[in-house]
Amino acid sequence: MSDMEERILKLVIEAGEDGNPPADRLDKALAAIVPEEAALSRSRLAKMIAEGAVLRNGAPITDQKAKVAVGDIFEITLAPPKPVETVAQEIPLVVLWEDDDLIVIDKPAGMVVHPAPGSEDGTLVNALLHHFGGNLSGIGGEARPGIVHRIDKDTSGLLVVAKSDRAHHGLAAQFEKHSVHRHYLAVVHGVPDAADPRLRGTRGVSFEAGNILKITSQLARHKTDRQRQAVLFDGGRHAVTRARVVEDFAGTAALVDCWLETGRTHQIRVHMAHAGHGLIGDPVYGGKRKLPAKVIGEAAAQAAASFPRQALHAATLGFIHPVTREELSFSSPLPADMEALLESLRNGAQKA
Repeated sequence: MSDMEERILKLVIEAGEDGNPPADRLDKALAAIVPEEAALSRSRLAKMIAEGAVLRNGAPITDQKAKVAVGDIFEITLAPPKPVETVAQEIPLVVLWEDDDLIVIDKPAGMVVHPAPGSEDGTLVNALLHHFGGNLSGIGGEARPGIVHRIDKDTSGLLVVAKSDRAHHGLAAQFEKHSVHRHYLAVVHGVPDAADPRLRGTRGVSFEAGNILKITSQLARHKTDRQRQAVLFDGGRHAVTRARVVEDFAGTAALVDCWLETGRTHQIRVHMAHAGHGLIGDPVYGGKRKLPAKVIGEAAAQAAASFPRQALHAATLGFIHPVTREELSFSSPLPADMEALLESLRNGAQKA
């Protein structure tokens, strides 16, 4: 039977070692005994109960808090995934890995991940719907790709997307536990250094062994500019970013390796700006700062000033496959525009 046909899942409440059901109330009991391969979260089970998709001993039951008893027989109707309204579009994709449960994409700069007002098409989701050609197990009851993390429109690099509910749940759990290995390469103004007294006096900024910059704060939407995130130290969501200098361009700019302990919207961009090392080309957090042409040279200064996006690339991605439990690791080379920027900066630094 295909995933696009209706299925009936039959479950029986059995007694535990104490002679009682695994849980008192319906939604918790079903979540405890539903087979892992069914990939039904408690929230989805609650929704199915409310929709009348669950029978107890042959009769519908719609109260998720109802008490259950040992011997109760439940039948759950697994409806075929509903088609989504998002249009499938034939857009080229760079695929690094694909199986029945997930796909790893190297996203180009300029592509929005998910449709939103103002970006209804041309997104990664539009491209994936076409790529899959309808071969989706369904995420949350819908035939759609499972977006478990995102990178900004003008950030390039690696993304993993779930194709099945079981993969979606497993990947989401890893992101929630911060166990996914993610490193980004960024080109920033200035060179972070533990010897910098300004940095030592910046709240939330510290250094670890090996001159590793650590930025710890809360992040929340800016009070007046809803397109921005703001650094807070009271309220908001906890965020930790670490960064290591890979290459120093005459003290005027640096290529840095950034990695995330948490994954918040714009986290690297807003944290590096807070530390005084905003990303080159960042239209939101980079400010109007320019590289000093007298130090780095006119060509390099101009290359940085005209860079059309934040110089940020999701370079490595590692996680445990949520179904096979295989350790997977992927890397993506810097895109041509960032390579050209770095070449200009190197040339300028050599002449400095």
